[in-house]
Amino acid sequence: MAGIGFTLRKLARRDDLLGVLQGYAHSAFISSGPWMFTILAIAGINLVGRDVAPEAELMLFRVVTIYNFCFSVVLTGPLVLIATRYLADAIYLKQVDTAPGMLLANLGVAYALAALTAGPFYLFLSDLPPAMMHAALVNFFLVCGIWVVSIFLSALKDYVMVTTAFGAGMLLSFLATVGLGVVFGGTGMVWGANIGLAGIQFALIARVFAEYPYKVARIFAFLSYFRRYWDLALIGLVGNVAVWVDKWIMWSAPEREVVTGSMVIYTAYDSAMFIACLTIVPALTMFTVNVETRFFERYQAFYRDIQQHATYAQIARNHTAIIRALLESARNLIILQGAVCAITIFLAPTIVSALGLNYTQIGMFRFGTLGAFFQVLFMFTTIILAYFDLRLRNLFVQVFYLAANAGLTLLFSEFGFAWYGYGYFLASLLAFALAYLMAADALRRLPYIAFVANNPSVR
Repeated sequence: MAGIGFTLRKLARRDDLLGVLQGYAHSAFISSGPWMFTILAIAGINLVGRDVAPEAELMLFRVVTIYNFCFSVVLTGPLVLIATRYLADAIYLKQVDTAPGMLLANLGVAYALAALTAGPFYLFLSDLPPAMMHAALVNFFLVCGIWVVSIFLSALKDYVMVTTAFGAGMLLSFLATVGLGVVFGGTGMVWGANIGLAGIQFALIARVFAEYPYKVARIFAFLSYFRRYWDLALIGLVGNVAVWVDKWIMWSAPEREVVTGSMVIYTAYDSAMFIACLTIVPALTMFTVNVETRFFERYQAFYRDIQQHATYAQIARNHTAIIRALLESARNLIILQGAVCAITIFLAPTIVSALGLNYTQIGMFRFGTLGAFFQVLFMFTTIILAYFDLRLRNLFVQVFYLAANAGLTLLFSEFGFAWYGYGYFLASLLAFALAYLMAADALRRLPYIAFVANNPSVR
């Protein structure tokens, strides 16, 4: 599913600075659009919020945004990975006529899951005012829908439209949030965010239907993949829980805030970690434009030559080419992300002050930046495992990351405020080390895996 990365790579390789800037800017929205939307929305409201609504109303907006973002990505995680695999197989087999039906079915399933989970929570456990409760439910449905539509982003070639949809949606959301917030408080702010989210979702859906102009048919055919790829569904669930479990644990810290009903939050930890995670955007864009495309070319050549009965010497050369491409790409990624991480840690006081955060958050912010550095390396390593269809290995490292992030966060939270964030950093480091060992072993034995371990005829 390198997909749009090849188109962006051509743009970035144009012999002018504008092409480079455009290529990487488009890649930023495609690789992390929904996530950037949420973080920038929270950051923007933190900067101007006190002029928009009272602090209590701002807190309601923050807690609704964070809850909907984190629980929607966990809820739709299995669905998104299964549907992505189904779409990838359909593209490979040149049978993309099922894409429109699959999109509608995925949206229907996601909305049904949202109704069964977020519905009872907001109705019976949130204690939100009725107007805010309805706005929050709509927000949850919209975010779930964007996660589902994002399945198609890499397969679409119209990068200008994708970037325009996210950019215009973010701007519209910010303006509407501020405008409605002044008049209607926190409820107006959530509805303002909903306007931008709806614009993004429906624009992307329209582009998918334009890209795949086929009749809606076999809409639930992808559901059979849940039985066939149950481990992939678990990866989608466990992987997303692993990323969020440290935040959930910190919501029980002594400094947490009980906002309303069962909705608790620890604003200082969450905001520090969210801003820290923005540091991985340069690495994500580089991976989309350069790393994944370069690796995919070697990967495709390796398996294509096997299918065409290449000699062992040619297979060995292709094997070496894959390893060399990954090592060179890993070096570039580590240098880029390491430089961003070092600069961010050094300038932490300035960044915290500029974003309106509290100086007591500097320690958490620095730990979060270090954790994000290893988390992005962990993520790239698991993508390599996914390319070689090593699902059980991938599931194992995701379970390890979940256990490590939960256990270490709980452990260091007992040591007091100065240690908040250290568990996430250490868990990301250990998870990356394990994933690297798994991927390195797989790459070393790639011909055996291709011919024996992952050979359906041998099974």
